[in-house]
Amino acid sequence: MQIFFVSLHLFSCLIHKNILILHPKTYKLHMEVVAAVILDEQGRLLATQRGYGTWKDWWEFPGGKIEKGETPQEALQREIKEELNASVEVGKLLRTIEYDYPDFHLTMHCYQCRLKGSVTLIEHEDAKWLRPEELNSVRWLPADVEIIEYLKAHVNV
Repeated sequence: MQIFFVSLHLFSCLIHKNILILHPKTYKLHMEVVAAVILDEQGRLLATQRGYGTWKDWWEFPGGKIEKGETPQEALQREIKEELNASVEVGKLLRTIEYDYPDFHLTMHCYQCRLKGSVTLIEHEDAKWLRPEELNSVRWLPADVEIIEYLKAHVNV
């Protein structure tokens, strides 16, 4: 009964914001997001630790939901400003990840980005610059593991 209440609450909130979309194959909630793969001059990747929700304390690439009327690039710039109080130069699309979490289907567009300035954590608990050999030192969200594997194979990290 509690699961039904939580799901009903989630759906009522999403319907209110006109973003309820079900994935056509799984009939799960479908979330479309963007992620910033930020590399610094030393070849390190920026990882951020979630500070809320079911996946609290797991690590991810910063980013978030695409709002109605936004391009993925605009969403990424807005999300980085909201989460890290920073600006990014959005580069090329590296890969789009499709991942089925237990409660929803995720489409994550991952863009190579360059950070402008410094980072101030607003929504995250922590942030780390990780060298390629350190990428397995944190517990990545499952969808983010897929982009890590892609980066290892295609971008020399």
